[in-house]
Amino acid sequence: MRPILIIGGGITGVTAAVELAEAGKEVVLLEKESHLGGNVVKMHNYFPKLCPPACGMEINYRRLRSNSRIKLLTHSELRSVTGAPGNMEAVITRKPMYVNDRCTACGDCLEVCPETRSDAFNYGFGHTKAIFQPHPFAYPRKYEIDGAACAGPSCSKCVAACSYDAIQLEAKEEEVTLEVHSVIVATGWKNYDATAIEGLNYNASPDIVTNVEFERLLSVSGPGKGKLARPSDGKTPSSVAFVQCAGSRDRNHLHYCSAVCCSASLKHALNVSELLPETKISIFYIDLRVTGRNEDFLERVKQKPAITLNKGKVAAVKANGEGEALQVTYENIEAGKKETRPFDMVVLATGLVPENGLPLQGADEDGFMTTTMPPGVYPAGCALRPMDVSASVKSAASAAVKAIKPSSLGIDISAEQ
Repeated sequence: MRPILIIGGGITGVTAAVELAEAGKEVVLLEKESHLGGNVVKMHNYFPKLCPPACGMEINYRRLRSNSRIKLLTHSELRSVTGAPGNMEAVITRKPMYVNDRCTACGDCLEVCPETRSDAFNYGFGHTKAIFQPHPFAYPRKYEIDGAACAGPSCSKCVAACSYDAIQLEAKEEEVTLEVHSVIVATGWKNYDATAIEGLNYNASPDIVTNVEFERLLSVSGPGKGKLARPSDGKTPSSVAFVQCAGSRDRNHLHYCSAVCCSASLKHALNVSELLPETKISIFYIDLRVTGRNEDFLERVKQKPAITLNKGKVAAVKANGEGEALQVTYENIEAGKKETRPFDMVVLATGLVPENGLPLQGADEDGFMTTTMPPGVYPAGCALRPMDVSASVKSAASAAVKAIKPSSLGIDISAEQ
């Protein structure tokens, strides 16, 4: 049997890979970034137990490292898939990392690198050198070079500093063709573009952040090392507003509910109240959509005197200038009037958008993959619909079972980019 190709190395893709490999199947795990983990490794903690990323991912990394049936291709993207179930051909583009597998992550290159770049892993909060390790928990554990930030072949101090001959500034993009049995699409999600939401003024102040950015600000591995501070001046916020459905359930943006935003904001509110007991927290919502075990978060929030739940949609967020409080204007449903209140920070709960961009047919109008994909192709996790980590893991296991014995329909598929 040919190997099963998994596109996406987040929690869904990694789960599918280890489940298949431990069932005796060969697997090729494809990831466009230089490291695995997707969105989960950027989180402060996640549902339902509020575990840090290292808790669940390290177990999977250990399973992955110890299984020779898994071939990992990072910095790689799918270009095309052709063929029929059991007899498919995938063409993959591998982008250069300029650092090979001899890297031990010793850090000698980092000391001599003269160039810097915006820290993409931390959403631009801070900078790294042009040669960098994406984050302390990165797997594979090695450095990479941002080609756009590096000055080019003349910038070779890192080459001389490396004792392991691991740096290859002359590396080029290459194309790889694989014969595979079936394909699992586990491409995950990205946040909706907050700049597109008029009135919320995302770019008007560094203290107006998205929910994923706030997650990094809370994280012990983030720019604040677990100490929440306003991005504008580094001061501790005395008040924080969470704006629900920022672009979601809106015919002008995302008409659907992203499923996890309410639970995430409740979690964030609890995180802040535990970290900064004196900070006043307000959550502005249309409806609080929490189900199952996540209802526990809602009950815990209701018991916190520093947290206020406000039923009403936020109409506008206004920044009055550096050092000034942000003004949040919202509809107070219970009082039947419009009100405006000041806050030190505002967190926009932007929705989930599918991160696919694949040369495959079968996506719906919102970009989510459907269950009626071409034969031999099986979507999983947030490639299908918005879902939390627990649901994504279950979806990964389901897709793995289907991928072992794909439909016997001999219908060729052809999907060129």
